[in-house]
Amino acid sequence: MMKIHIFALMIPLFGFSHTQLIELPTPNKVTYEQPQQQPVQIISDKSINDYIFQQNHSIKDKLVTPISQTKMIHVPLIKQNPELRYGCEVTSLAMVLQYAGVKVSKMELYNKVKKDPRPIKRSSSGDILGWGNPHDGFVGDMTGRNAGYAVFDQPIAQLVNEYLPDRAVNLTNQSFDKVLQHVSKGYPVVVWTTGDYRLPDRWESWKHGNHVIKTPLDLHAVVLVGYDQQFVYLNDPLSGRKKVKVNKKRFINSWHALKSRAVSYE
Repeated sequence: MMKIHIFALMIPLFGFSHTQLIELPTPNKVTYEQPQQQPVQIISDKSINDYIFQQNHSIKDKLVTPISQTKMIHVPLIKQNPELRYGCEVTSLAMVLQYAGVKVSKMELYNKVKKDPRPIKRSSSGDILGWGNPHDGFVGDMTGRNAGYAVFDQPIAQLVNEYLPDRAVNLTNQSFDKVLQHVSKGYPVVVWTTGDYRLPDRWESWKHGNHVIKTPLDLHAVVLVGYDQQFVYLNDPLSGRKKVKVNKKRFINSWHALKSRAVSYE
């Protein structure tokens, strides 16, 4: 969702943190898939040296081939508007859970997702001085009646476990090939990007306790439903479009800029 909110000084929307924040204990099990050595497919003569360089320098998204070269999952489309102007995360999760066979609506998830109730604090010039922590829960007003921001992967993974006990998979900080491997197994994934799936170019920041949260102003969450060699395919709750075709390299750059956040189930 393109998180846009007009305040007194016509400040645009608020995005997500580019800074890793406080890690919360989770009441339910959340599976974090750790990077493992996997068999690789060498795709060119020079790939052996490239792969060695990759392993030595932790360059992730280049040579490890997904289980299949193409995949498309037929996930139901749900629109976040008009009820949830800033509700792209829970709306995307509603699509994923409905695909998994769970009878749940975006509004039920809106009511259940953790929220950080800290109010927004502004300077006399309108700059944000302090607000909530999206690692703790949704920051602001998801409906758009007041300033709204977003929520990150941990509260979303916890919400998955409420409906699919012990089945949440948090793929955050994994390689994008790891995410594609999960999709190739038939599991759609909630991923964090920007409204146009490009690199963010405008940022906001505020203090939260002893931490500084730096966020792009155009944060969005969508459902990754498919891929091929050149493109990824997304269900977008804001545009209301299904299987949106996006250049894979462009999307990966955007995804990395949003700290490689991804949540699914197994």
